[in-house]
Amino acid sequence: MKNYTRRSFTLSALAGASLTAACGNGVGSSGAQTIDARVDTTLNYLYTNYPNTRSLEDKSVGMLVMPLITEGGFIVGGGYGRGALRINNSTVDYYSATKGSFGLQIGAQQFAHVLFFMTDDALSRFRRASGWAVGADMKYVVQDQGGNIRADSTTGASPVIAIIFGQAGLMAGASLEGMKYTRIIP
Repeated sequence: MKNYTRRSFTLSALAGASLTAACGNGVGSSGAQTIDARVDTTLNYLYTNYPNTRSLEDKSVGMLVMPLITEGGFIVGGGYGRGALRINNSTVDYYSATKGSFGLQIGAQQFAHVLFFMTDDALSRFRRASGWAVGADMKYVVQDQGGNIRADSTTGASPVIAIIFGQAGLMAGASLEGMKYTRIIP
């Protein structure tokens, strides 16, 4: 009976942490205007702090901007966020991102990411899918030791380039592995 009580407490704590973690990432927001405002702020931050990412925007055919992904976990983890797909600097669709994980983990974190679609085919496959999961055709770009994001000719040849930035929290690493994107109506 004692194990049942501990298990119930742990599951309740995880459920509560998940609901709390969802605060501030677009859950219950006023909709499209709020998401678009957050996307604009995120892009301004990205281009101001990492100016060489502008060349990715210029070369891309579209980009999915997720202003805030909140994730947490204690053995079992999850994450959620909402963002917008932009083509030619205009929002064409809204998406949610959900993530689930299981393993040796503890903590919570928040981060932003942008997926740059570098080919028409990659963008088309993303838009046609009912739910698109991160695949092997994605190249990750991370912050280097000098505080700058590197995007070179190697990353430019990838169909999708993911930039993860603005990490805050106490969880080891930010990853898009296991992330699923689904079109939503805000």
